[in-house]
Amino acid sequence: MTSSRILQFQSTGPVEIAVQDHDRTRTFLLLHGGGGVATMAGFADLLAERTRSRVLLPTHPGFNSTPKATELTDVTALAKAYVALLDHLDVSDVTVVGNSFGGWLAAEIALLHSPRVSRAVVVDGIGIEVDGHPLADVRGKTVAEIQQFSFHDPAKAPTPPSGSSGPSPDVAALVGYTGPAMTDPTLIERLGTAEIPVHVLWGESDRIADPRYGEAYAAAIPGSTFTVLPRTGHLPQVETPEELLEALLAFDA
Repeated sequence: MTSSRILQFQSTGPVEIAVQDHDRTRTFLLLHGGGGVATMAGFADLLAERTRSRVLLPTHPGFNSTPKATELTDVTALAKAYVALLDHLDVSDVTVVGNSFGGWLAAEIALLHSPRVSRAVVVDGIGIEVDGHPLADVRGKTVAEIQQFSFHDPAKAPTPPSGSSGPSPDVAALVGYTGPAMTDPTLIERLGTAEIPVHVLWGESDRIADPRYGEAYAAAIPGSTFTVLPRTGHLPQVETPEELLEALLAFDA
């Protein structure tokens, strides 16, 4: 059964998050990036269908014109809200999977040491600073321009909405959490405190954050696994979902 609902619960204060819930047995929490929940929706359907798992797909507060609680001022605060969401739902043995900004969130959730979270998957995550390998600056760029950075084959990118000549509104929501640099200089050191298994997956053609950036991400996490996905860019769940699913299930077995 798949349902969409608005959940209201307490984190550091009252929080409201819209969640698509593919309600079955084993639980995955999928966290989208700056492109919005639509970039993860198709993969959520695929994962639920193939694995018969419970797949939670929230829309980050502030994205897609959803309300955002005042205390959600940064990535750590949002990560704490998602841990509170898992407490509210009373789920366990959760695999957290995040892409791009969602990958940063997945890493932050791993660092909170929730007993409900058993593993994390960072897919082309952002958030760290790597000398010589800066993140691409997408501020001010149109959706079509961002897609050129994000896809191995831009022809596979979704068609931008009609009349969308400026930046995506969700970019502003993203910067509200990450700050203009979209990095946290403390994150790479804090990743060393992760205690659960973490798999770092990276598209070989990612031009938002290149594979050397991904290598640095994995190297900072004790015992992590690093896998490069061929013929894909920053959004493997959109461009090569079958290959991403195969890599995810190999880790989650």
